[in-house]
Amino acid sequence: MVKILAIGKGTQDVFLRSDEFDPHTRGKKVYTEIPLGLKMEVDDVTFSTGGNATNVATTLARQGIETAYMWGLGEDPASQSILHELDREGVDTRHVVQDPHYQSGYSVIMIATNGERTILNHRGNAFGRSGRHNFNLSAIEGYDWIYPTSLGHGGLKLLREIIDAAERYGASVMLNPAGPELAEKDKLIPLLETVDVLITNKEEMQQLVSGKTCEELALHALNYVPVAIVSDGPNGVVATDGKTIVRAGMYEDVPVVDRTGAGDAFASGFLSQWARGKSLKDSIIFASANSTSVVTKIGAKAGILRRGVHLHDMPISEKPIAR
Repeated sequence: MVKILAIGKGTQDVFLRSDEFDPHTRGKKVYTEIPLGLKMEVDDVTFSTGGNATNVATTLARQGIETAYMWGLGEDPASQSILHELDREGVDTRHVVQDPHYQSGYSVIMIATNGERTILNHRGNAFGRSGRHNFNLSAIEGYDWIYPTSLGHGGLKLLREIIDAAERYGASVMLNPAGPELAEKDKLIPLLETVDVLITNKEEMQQLVSGKTCEELALHALNYVPVAIVSDGPNGVVATDGKTIVRAGMYEDVPVVDRTGAGDAFASGFLSQWARGKSLKDSIIFASANSTSVVTKIGAKAGILRRGVHLHDMPISEKPIAR
């Protein structure tokens, strides 16, 4: 049985849908206008939980993997909702540090009529008044994989502690670095030496390595990690393990209801298969299916696939890497 620990932010999400959230293009940017001083009607309100690490943990648990979650949460209603939902999904929450001085993240997500969204985000506080975490990183011992993501104010310092502990205890690491980590490239690059799977979108990978295409970026990333995955939204994804290179398009053309959590669903979908020894190609197929399912529902978790789901063919190719 594979055991995986997800570490990172948890949030309470409130989704608002309205025909008033109609996108308008100005130049290269798209806006939804919200006039000040007016009362706007909202058609639907949906309460859910999110945060990259809890989304990842939910995919893994639904795929039958022994999954645990680590972070700092408060005693506020939002924190209780996060814990309740993780417990219901069968995620082990014993590594959560709960303290009245902590607070979960909170997001109000306005979904536009085209499925895109604007997020009003409060990061929460998982470190209390001291600004230092109280996580027991020795708990990493006994886990096969660690997935750290969205580490808040802990940033690169906490990421280094987690990766060092994973190396010490022999755990593999999958990493999808966030903006604050990518902004400190010179500090992030040395950490990649002990990362087993690196996944980013095209623009993020271009901050780390040179290359114009996803294929170039993925191949150059192999200088740092054994497995590299580069996504490019509706243009698909490229993945390589140094032996073969896989190119995949969209799993299925579906009506997009909400894109929240699509990236988490792809990354965790991949790990749920790769960690159990599935091939690169099969892992990408499931990742694509999981991500596609998520965008058909409101919230980051409602569309996450369960174990045993039937998958159909998709546009995908695989070829050996020329030596």
